[in-house]
Amino acid sequence: MNLLNIIAHRNVAEVSNMGRRADATHQTGNFPGYFASNLMTIFSGICGALLLASSLNVSAQLPVGGFLGADPAEQEIDERVEQQLEKRVEDNVEENIENVVEIATELNIQENIEDNIEETIEQTVDASVEGTIDDAVAQTVEERLEESVESSVEIGVAEAVESSVEDGVEASVEEVVAETVEESVEEAVESELVASVEASIEESVADSVEAVLEETVADAVAGDVEDSVESSLEAALESSVEDDVEQRVVLAIENRLETEIDEILDDLESDLEVDERRILKEQWLVMAEPAVFEELTSQGYLFDTVTELPGLGLRLAEVAAPSTFDITQIRDGVLDVVGKDRAEVDLNHIYTAGVPEMASGAGVMPRAAMVFPSDLDTLDLRVGMIDSRVDTEHPALVNSNIHTRSFARPGAEAPEFHGTAIASIIAANSPEYRGLAPMAEVYAASVFELDAKRGEIASTVSLIRALDWLISSGVDVINISLAGPPNRLLERALDRASSQDMVVMAAAGNGGPVARPMYPAAYDSVVAVTAVDSAQQVFRLANRGDYLALAAPGVDLRHAQSGGGYAASSGTSFAVPFAVTAAARLSRLSPKSDIITMLLESAMDLGPPGRDTIYGYGLLTLGSL
Repeated sequence: MNLLNIIAHRNVAEVSNMGRRADATHQTGNFPGYFASNLMTIFSGICGALLLASSLNVSAQLPVGGFLGADPAEQEIDERVEQQLEKRVEDNVEENIENVVEIATELNIQENIEDNIEETIEQTVDASVEGTIDDAVAQTVEERLEESVESSVEIGVAEAVESSVEDGVEASVEEVVAETVEESVEEAVESELVASVEASIEESVADSVEAVLEETVADAVAGDVEDSVESSLEAALESSVEDDVEQRVVLAIENRLETEIDEILDDLESDLEVDERRILKEQWLVMAEPAVFEELTSQGYLFDTVTELPGLGLRLAEVAAPSTFDITQIRDGVLDVVGKDRAEVDLNHIYTAGVPEMASGAGVMPRAAMVFPSDLDTLDLRVGMIDSRVDTEHPALVNSNIHTRSFARPGAEAPEFHGTAIASIIAANSPEYRGLAPMAEVYAASVFELDAKRGEIASTVSLIRALDWLISSGVDVINISLAGPPNRLLERALDRASSQDMVVMAAAGNGGPVARPMYPAAYDSVVAVTAVDSAQQVFRLANRGDYLALAAPGVDLRHAQSGGGYAASSGTSFAVPFAVTAAARLSRLSPKSDIITMLLESAMDLGPPGRDTIYGYGLLTLGSL
């Protein structure tokens, strides 16, 4: 009996020590194998103890000398010992198995939680986030949740899950697993104890962890996501509000600046308009489409003179006004009726051809000033010009094809000097003097009249009417050899001409290097031309500025003089015919090409590299075009 007790106690001790060795074995990563092998050891020990007990009983029945028969007292003792041993072994085995299973369960739970918690959290977070975040902020929150949720969830969920799982899972799992394992061990110890325990643990742990995690993670994530979403929404709203405010501020500033700039420009124009030398006093003008005039008439506006402009598709009206009228107030009144940009209101400004600088000597013949292609002798170009009247009876022009029409005020004395000189440079056709394109058809619009105080002058009205006539005549290009102040009506008319692919070229002006820009040359729709001499040096009185486009010969040029004879003069007006002839030729040879771009790109660079304020893009060339 002592031997049996020793064996039983040894097996019980072995089972008790398994818990302590299991923890150490788990650290090495071989816990499952150790658990299985030691369970088998326990089972083998139990079986060995039972066999030994049986063997001892048999030996008691077979003493030396033969069989003596069964001893009742001894048999009863053996049975009681065997029963006690079996009970104690069974109790100890169950107790130690529960301890081992509990340790294994805890370790397996930790391992399973560590392996599965990341995947479970990601799935739970994805589901929670998708259901919580509004579509309007999905994109913003998604970017920030990747950082916020990862850090917040890892910390918050780890703490919450760790404490909740340790408390909740340990309690629930211990109860579930204890019952399940107890039943499984009792039923399957002899067959597949390890497999049953592992399967039961996995199933029970999975169910328990899933239930606990769903509740714990949902609470933890909900709080973290709510905080994260709230922060993200606040940041997004702040950014959106800031952007909206910035846009509103920018628009407000732009509108304010635009208003202030308009006021400054109006003040500047008012200062210019005060110069009585540059306006026809006691008169204002309005130009718009015919439908706009019907609106103005219905509001009580009366017009003294109305001119239809079929080439431009506009109507021009002249209105008499007292000497004390304010053009700005009148403009605002008209625009209040018809709306901004539907009508142009301005004064009737004055333009001059400039006093040419007369040169001594015979001067340079136009065809000798630069190389010209031979086809100009036969091309029937259609050139328009706005200038003074042309002396078509001059011997150099008598054989030229020139159509004239006057747009000066009736009864005014019309000068002929400037117009005759420009027409001769373009189309003179005589043995002693040939222009650049002797076969060209010229439409000469006379706009100048002689004023006792201001010399040869032209008005805005005469310029616009002349421009409309030339467009209606179908010319290829228009030569304007005059300059003056800016005018809203003239600018609008030139824009209309440009929109119809009409090329307009004008003299840069003879005001000197520090003079202000002169119009219409300074308008974007016009090609501004300056003058150079035979050495390709700029004319000393030529205007300068960013608006200059081309340079052409215009110093000491020989030209026809009204009334007969020839003279030599210098000025930017005399350079324009060269550019006009080149443009008209290209228009005939390449009617669908961008004429202006071709001329600018083929120009020979002069002065500082690239476009400059002295020569523009450079010297006009014709031989290569």
